[in-house]
Amino acid sequence: METATYTEQLTLAERYIKVRKHTEKICAPLQTEDYVVQPVVDVSPPKWHIGHTTWFFETFILKPYFMGYQEYNAEFNYVFNSYYETVGNRVIRTDRGNLSRPTVIDIMRYREYVDDAMNKFLCEEPSEEVKELLVLGFNHEEQHQELLYTDIKYILGHNPLFPAYSHEYHSPKVEKTDEDFIMMDEGIYEIGFNGDGFCFDNELNRHKVYLNAYEISPDLVTNAEYLEFINSGGYHDFRHWHAEGWDWVNTNKVEAPLYWHLIHGEWYNYTYNGLEPVEMKQPVCHISYFEAYAFAAWKGMRLATEFEWEAASAQFGWGKSWEWTESSYLPYPGFAKAPGAIGEYNGKFMVNQKVLRGASEVTSPGHSRATYRNFFQTHLRWQFTGIRLVR
Repeated sequence: METATYTEQLTLAERYIKVRKHTEKICAPLQTEDYVVQPVVDVSPPKWHIGHTTWFFETFILKPYFMGYQEYNAEFNYVFNSYYETVGNRVIRTDRGNLSRPTVIDIMRYREYVDDAMNKFLCEEPSEEVKELLVLGFNHEEQHQELLYTDIKYILGHNPLFPAYSHEYHSPKVEKTDEDFIMMDEGIYEIGFNGDGFCFDNELNRHKVYLNAYEISPDLVTNAEYLEFINSGGYHDFRHWHAEGWDWVNTNKVEAPLYWHLIHGEWYNYTYNGLEPVEMKQPVCHISYFEAYAFAAWKGMRLATEFEWEAASAQFGWGKSWEWTESSYLPYPGFAKAPGAIGEYNGKFMVNQKVLRGASEVTSPGHSRATYRNFFQTHLRWQFTGIRLVR
């Protein structure tokens, strides 16, 4: 499974509508109460995502470029700003779940108001500068669409009743190839985005890297393979773990991937359809970098660097789960942050995080490419994260 790049030819106005409708489709199965929950700091309430993606278009497009636009509510800048210091003060991330007001209805009205203004604004051809901001806004909302899926899963998956998100959701299945590891020759490879179309600034600049010879698995590690690690006592053997990972396992009493539950001797996991038996042939998902590293060490192998992953990516299927790499999230040679608030998009996070490559089953259509650099802290696992081995 590999998610294609965006090739559909749409006008900016049509693409705006398409992106905004997809967000609403993701939220359609939710009840009002589902919109307001924030179980942990990393998970934002769905209503905040709805407001924040709307705020992005209002703040960076309508207010500076649409003559005569009237701001919907000045307080919303404080409520829905995420991390943009340039734009002003904001509600801290841990307090997003405490916002009973504005209500879900208020935020939906805000979204309608901004959508109406954007539709009017896009009746005329925008400048090249505005076009770039619009495309960034589309990709920004697509990022939040994936976060909506994963945050909703965490919210419902930590409800004691394990309610289904939607029985109409069908997780794509991946067939294991059982082929030999792919052999990659030592040499110089070019890494980073190249060509026309959109990319994030952290995918630039394209540059050369030297790689030693290596072999990479054509398949992701399956649930059955990971269960062998569990049954062998992998979570109780310090030899497989980084010191920080070992502390994390013991402090949090981690025994299995997120959403796994041992019930009457059988493993179940929470899915969008509710609690179901673990499908042993499918790739293991929702694991931290610590767990990915420990599993690889237990197998006598390792994780790929992001450069090894990208160099080989055309030779295997990807897109079911984001894949942890051994690379720290750092700037490429010649990386430069854009001026102003837009420059805060990626560069300020280039510390204490690991790169993930690929895409996941909840990545929005057309949002992925082989050069895409996702990044998270080593202990996080609420995203769709998996393992590909290298030797």
